[in-house]
Amino acid sequence: MRKRRFLLRLAMVFCLFLIANTVFAFISYHVTSWLYGRLGTEPHGFWLQLGTVIGVFALFACSAAIIFLIGLNRQRNYWDTIVDALSRMAKGDFDVQLDLRADEEDQFGQLIHGINHMAVELGELERMRQEFISNVSHEIQSPLTSINGFAKALKNINLPEEKRQHYLDIIELESNRLSKISDNLLKLTSLESQHHPFEPTNYRLDKQLRNVVLALEPNWLAKQIDFDLDLDNLSITADEDLLNQVWMNLLTNSIKFTPTNGTITLSMKKQFDTITVMVQDTGIGLTEEQQKHIFERFYKADQSRTAGNGGSGLGLAIVKKIIDMHQGTIAVESKIAEYTKFLITVPIDSTPTRAND
Repeated sequence: MRKRRFLLRLAMVFCLFLIANTVFAFISYHVTSWLYGRLGTEPHGFWLQLGTVIGVFALFACSAAIIFLIGLNRQRNYWDTIVDALSRMAKGDFDVQLDLRADEEDQFGQLIHGINHMAVELGELERMRQEFISNVSHEIQSPLTSINGFAKALKNINLPEEKRQHYLDIIELESNRLSKISDNLLKLTSLESQHHPFEPTNYRLDKQLRNVVLALEPNWLAKQIDFDLDLDNLSITADEDLLNQVWMNLLTNSIKFTPTNGTITLSMKKQFDTITVMVQDTGIGLTEEQQKHIFERFYKADQSRTAGNGGSGLGLAIVKKIIDMHQGTIAVESKIAEYTKFLITVPIDSTPTRAND
């Protein structure tokens, strides 16, 4: 396709060259005839043709020079626009779109398209960075305000012992919340750094899920929640520690948001080369809008309940990243006041392929 376009352009240039030479020859012939008439003499034969040819070359050279100067000025304006756009981007202004006419299939057009695309991507990264800083500041500010306020209240020497103990419990709770935010931020940063250790081993997935349920037994027994397990004896090759974080996070959330005497269903099913784990609870549910953003960092479907439970909105973002590292998928289905279901599908063998394979 590109070769065809090149040949078409070459043919057009050749046709324009022939037309231009014909026009220049016509002009040169009449100009030289007029000049000879003014001089009162007219050469013949070779000298007459030579004069016409010289006139053609003179007209051609002048036209080429004019076209070159116009093109040079236009090209200079193009490059000035590009340099200005790059300078603005270097200073942090990513609201740049080069509106220059160019064929996206040639090198100049690809350059323009690349700069516009880079500006859009950098702008999105800057927006995410600012949003991340804002969210972190907000999450840290809340417990710090509580700690500061109750610490000042403890300075009151007339404070009853019961209130003093209550304030200390709140300070301890908020301190733990700060620590959890810090740990999750470090964990998420490590997972996104592409340098986090990924050590797949072969192990029994059903045993891992049962162990997580047993580890959380005090939590679900306190709320008299029934666990419905449907786990086959299946093995998987994956990073055991990372997937353990996934199951721990999902089941902790299910227990947290399932009312007393509710039910949590945990099952898994093997396909051809994947295993799908389902975690479903009879909790408060999620709206369609909440389901769209549930895996975003710092997103909280219910600000009041999440803050009260010490959540930071990072848990499901970590879960999504770990599943992505295993080349798997995670989806959520929910209905308000009825249920929330997470479907996690991972390959049976998540061993990464070596670069030289």
